Amino acid sequence: MIKVLMVCLGNICRSPLAEGILKSKIDSHKIYVDSAGTGGWHVGELPDKRSIEVARHHRVDLTKQRCRKFTISDFDKFNFIYVMDKSNYKNVIALARNEEDKSKVHYILSITKSHEILEVPDPYYDGNDGFEDVYQMLNEACDFIADKLNDNE
Repeated sequence: MIKVLMVCLGNICRSPLAEGILKSKIDSHKIYVDSAGTGGWHVGELPDKRSIEVARHHRVDLTKQRCRKFTISDFDKFNFIYVMDKSNYKNVIALARNEEDKSKVHYILSITKSHEILEVPDPYYDGNDGFEDVYQMLNEACDFIADKLNDNE
């Protein structure tokens, strides 16, 4: 089974959206998707209500997710680790034990061809439009990821 981890700062906005979006595009019997945060402030909580709402608007359910913190053992559990921004990348790479661990870590937008930027902005302090913008970025990236993973099955 292919295993994919989405990572952002608190695991309440971007990575839960990415997890939910990708899950809606793949066969869960062949591909496992999870998410985590580099910080542990929200462990055990639901994703941010604005992420839940924007996902629901697009027929994606995030209400079964619970926030958790990224751990070193995630390098052993996951084939692909997608981060949302430079800070997430730096924090995850800092925990890598070797080059194999590092090779699993990618910026999520690096897989798309239309984004000149690599970072998904954190919508936490923005209004609802920020969450919709992030949803659209992640939806496009997840289309590419799903195509890549489905080809690798």
